[in-house]
Amino acid sequence: MTILVTGGTGKTGLKLARLLRAANIPLLITSRAGIAPESLPAVKFDWNDPSTFSAPFEKDPSIDKVYLVGPAELDMLPTMKPFIDLAIKKGVKKWVLLGAAQSGKGGPMIGTVHQYLHDKGAVYTVLRPSWFHENFSVRFTESIKKRNEIVTAAEDGRIPYIAAQDIAQAAFEAFTTDDYNHAEPFILGPELLTYDDAAALFSEVLGRKITHRRVPVEEKIAFWQSVGLPDDYSVVLAGMEKQLASGVEEKAFLAEGGKTIKYIGKAKLREYIEKNKDNWAPA
Repeated sequence: MTILVTGGTGKTGLKLARLLRAANIPLLITSRAGIAPESLPAVKFDWNDPSTFSAPFEKDPSIDKVYLVGPAELDMLPTMKPFIDLAIKKGVKKWVLLGAAQSGKGGPMIGTVHQYLHDKGAVYTVLRPSWFHENFSVRFTESIKKRNEIVTAAEDGRIPYIAAQDIAQAAFEAFTTDDYNHAEPFILGPELLTYDDAAALFSEVLGRKITHRRVPVEEKIAFWQSVGLPDDYSVVLAGMEKQLASGVEEKAFLAEGGKTIKYIGKAKLREYIEKNKDNWAPA
């Protein structure tokens, strides 16, 4: 049986594909171009083109598990529901969804998909990672390179930054064990850091002063809009950053027992900065 990895060339999808291949587990990854690096089996798939939804099952009818990475939409269900319904008809029995620490069942983004799979009685795991290490190479690259600053609305919120490799490992374990069935584990890094702490790490590794500039949430909304994100998505994303100031992700990290399920990764943010320091060389 085969695991379909949507978003197969993305931050977590490609790393998951490598883990599956190393374990000799059949896999098929999706990409908009239908090609993948490292000679991995791939198929053309695009959330914005429903005509591609059947392609994975035509290429490999034995697909019975799916790793779901959704589109950048405030409510992903309308786009993803036709594919989910088709996949269930084709025999998919287990789902692992890439969610977010601040988006629970029925919430924004992947939350409505989580609710839908729950209502369908599907076997699923929703991974709820904290903020990625890799965000510093996407969201903050230009500000660090050009202005030596990290700009956020997070104030003094402490964050358990998580590596994409650790998220992929959590996904791998969700597919290969029953430990996380019908669960939504928080996927968290091994340490709590503020953005001030992160700026200090960048300063040490890069050898120049990097600062954390605090801005109102309205400025972050405008930033996300300026890089092409939809208005409603920009508001939610900036709001999630603002919520960090209230300790929302710190609480998940510190929680013990009860209904909170945690998967603690191994990689620390400093390791990521050291490995990728050329990304932030002065422009």
